Amino acid sequence: MTDQTRPTCLAVFGGSGVYEMPGLTIEEEREVETPWGSPSAPVTIGELNGVRVLFLSRHGKGHTVPPSGLNARANIAAAKMLGATDVLSLSACGSFKEELAPGHFVAADQFVDRTKGRPSSFFEEGCVAHVSMAHPVCSRLSEEAAKAAEAAGTKVHRGGTYLAMEGPQFSTLAESELYRAWGMDIIGMTAMPEAKLAREAELPYAILGMVTDYDCWHEDHGAVDVASVLAILAKNRVHAQKTVDEITKLIGPERTPCPDGIETCLDYAIVTPKEARDPEVVKKLKAVAGRVL
Repeated sequence: MTDQTRPTCLAVFGGSGVYEMPGLTIEEEREVETPWGSPSAPVTIGELNGVRVLFLSRHGKGHTVPPSGLNARANIAAAKMLGATDVLSLSACGSFKEELAPGHFVAADQFVDRTKGRPSSFFEEGCVAHVSMAHPVCSRLSEEAAKAAEAAGTKVHRGGTYLAMEGPQFSTLAESELYRAWGMDIIGMTAMPEAKLAREAELPYAILGMVTDYDCWHEDHGAVDVASVLAILAKNRVHAQKTVDEITKLIGPERTPCPDGIETCLDYAIVTPKEARDPEVVKKLKAVAGRVL
């Protein structure tokens, strides 16, 4: 049974409180060990509207893991190992455009990666692969996420480019103005390399950027600060919970394959011939790429 034919299992990466919602039946909280270490937190496994769901607190319980310290490989691998068929990222972000106001959600469909030093691939010396990232999100899942957020009562903007910065500091004014000049829409610290790794694991990925601020470019709002971000995050949390509830209704337990071919993207991506592959590397990779290995 492939990811294209088996029942839906939706992994949700977000804050620790996202899974505290009516109607969710929690089965267990599971510690997972992957070939790349432990994920940010134990994975909460449950069922919502007949759909199996996995919740992962991206920054750990109590927000103890900084953006640069996230083990994105372990997070994605844990989701894959637990049977995820799709990954929905709920991520706080800043806005570079007046119309993308705090409290709004953005279903971003492109990324610019400005992070540095974060391991961004499962593949390594001994087994090399090159996946396409031209279209980094699943068109089906992204539209379902947008519709779900709208049904939850949130203003949603479809499409847009998410600039992933290293953090943990916020932008300088010069950086903020530069990114606006580049035509970026939102900015955050977590979507990369998460989206790249999801693609390597053949997991359809979508992101809803939850706008908390205008970075520091907006002359009427001043520099972003933690207190204002947390205030908006508290409001967004309720919308995020409702969005997850609505998207499970839209997706349903009988999964619709991604129209973009993400579940089979490794078919022609691995360039190292079988006889030249390092057995130890292949052993690790089977956790996320077992279908082709």
